[in-house]
Amino acid sequence: MNTPNNKRRKETRVKISKVFISLLQVKEIKEISVTDICKLAKINRSTFYVNYLDIYDLADKIGQELEQDLLSLYQEEKETNHISNNFLKLFKHIKNNQIFYKTYFKLKMDQSFIIKNYDYHLSKELYDDKYIDYHMEFFKAGLTAIIKKWLSNGCKESPEEIESILKSEYKNKNNTKN
Repeated sequence: MNTPNNKRRKETRVKISKVFISLLQVKEIKEISVTDICKLAKINRSTFYVNYLDIYDLADKIGQELEQDLLSLYQEEKETNHISNNFLKLFKHIKNNQIFYKTYFKLKMDQSFIIKNYDYHLSKELYDDKYIDYHMEFFKAGLTAIIKKWLSNGCKESPEEIESILKSEYKNKNNTKN
């Protein structure tokens, strides 16, 4: 019985995802074919198409899974409406899941990511709540650049060192407020 949630189907999807992610580390998405995936995953093309419409549908589904995994790190904060600004949790997760984050950026999923929750208290204190939308874009771009650089260097620095780099960019903000 081929139900959407049966064990075999889940295992097949995991196998397809792993092959796709490994191919994506050495090729651009447009260079990856369903045939490539099927050969490496040792599945029939029909099996691929039962699970995905095409390569881009597969990429979208993987991107959605990666975003859900990322958002789950801060689920408690979302539920309690308390922003901790705990980036160490994020950096530890990145270090432990480097290939998935490299895939996230390779699929350009970061371009659609929107910061939905931010620290209103800190915003009021540091920016008088002025131009917060510009600050959030600046912060997102800076954080993304730091993470990409760290990943490209093989995450040699510890998550604590990366958190320290991020914090150092903001440590004098209170002293420069106009």
